[in-house]
Amino acid sequence: MSGLSSSYTNQSKKEFDMKQLLVERISGLYAGDAVTEYGGVSSMIAGKQRRQQLVVTESTVVGDSQADPKHHGGLDRVLHHFPREHYGQYRRWDMMVGFKDAPAMGENISSVGLDETQVNIGDIIAIGEVIVQVTQPRSPCFKLNHQFGHQDFALAMQTSGLCGWFYRVITPGKIAQDASISLQQRCSDMSVREAMNIYFSSEFDVHAYDRLASCEGLAQSWVNSLSRRLDSEKIEPWQIRLFGPHSR
Repeated sequence: MSGLSSSYTNQSKKEFDMKQLLVERISGLYAGDAVTEYGGVSSMIAGKQRRQQLVVTESTVVGDSQADPKHHGGLDRVLHHFPREHYGQYRRWDMMVGFKDAPAMGENISSVGLDETQVNIGDIIAIGEVIVQVTQPRSPCFKLNHQFGHQDFALAMQTSGLCGWFYRVITPGKIAQDASISLQQRCSDMSVREAMNIYFSSEFDVHAYDRLASCEGLAQSWVNSLSRRLDSEKIEPWQIRLFGPHSR
């Protein structure tokens, strides 16, 4: 990597340090492939276990998998990063039955001190020896409602934007428990939180959709979805994703 995106060549070096330390030490690393059934729907959200290291390829985390590859996983969603302090906020909102902590969101990486307002779409980040790129916020689905015992958990995540984010892998390798996280390159001016707000707003906004879709590094599935919205001039329904296939 040889410098920041051309859009930012005039920005101050202090603001976009090529090797800005984001997190000094990861809180936890997780992987797993145990399947849980929620009303006949398979999920691996509850199947993660703590690991001392993750072995990451371009397409997967070794020992990790998804029950629904159509809507989860893929090259744009190899790793899921979730801020650990969000668990405390959801507990304060009384959105959980019982005490739950990482990796109950199904995340691969947990950290403290880094959230969706500090990470941008397209950010190229070093996590130990692995280089990744931020592709999209997490799109919450109804399986979260079952996992946390609250019928509106997915909706609360969508509304609050406390969702975490996904990475595609640029340079495979191993991530150790004591790895640091540092920003290598910033490719857009849109934070994960702003992307979440735009994508899940109930207001149709052509300008905002164009701006989001043009972000370097955005997941192809989101680019395609935004393109369909612009063509149809309407927002796709979210009922089934948020409340399950029997919510009609």
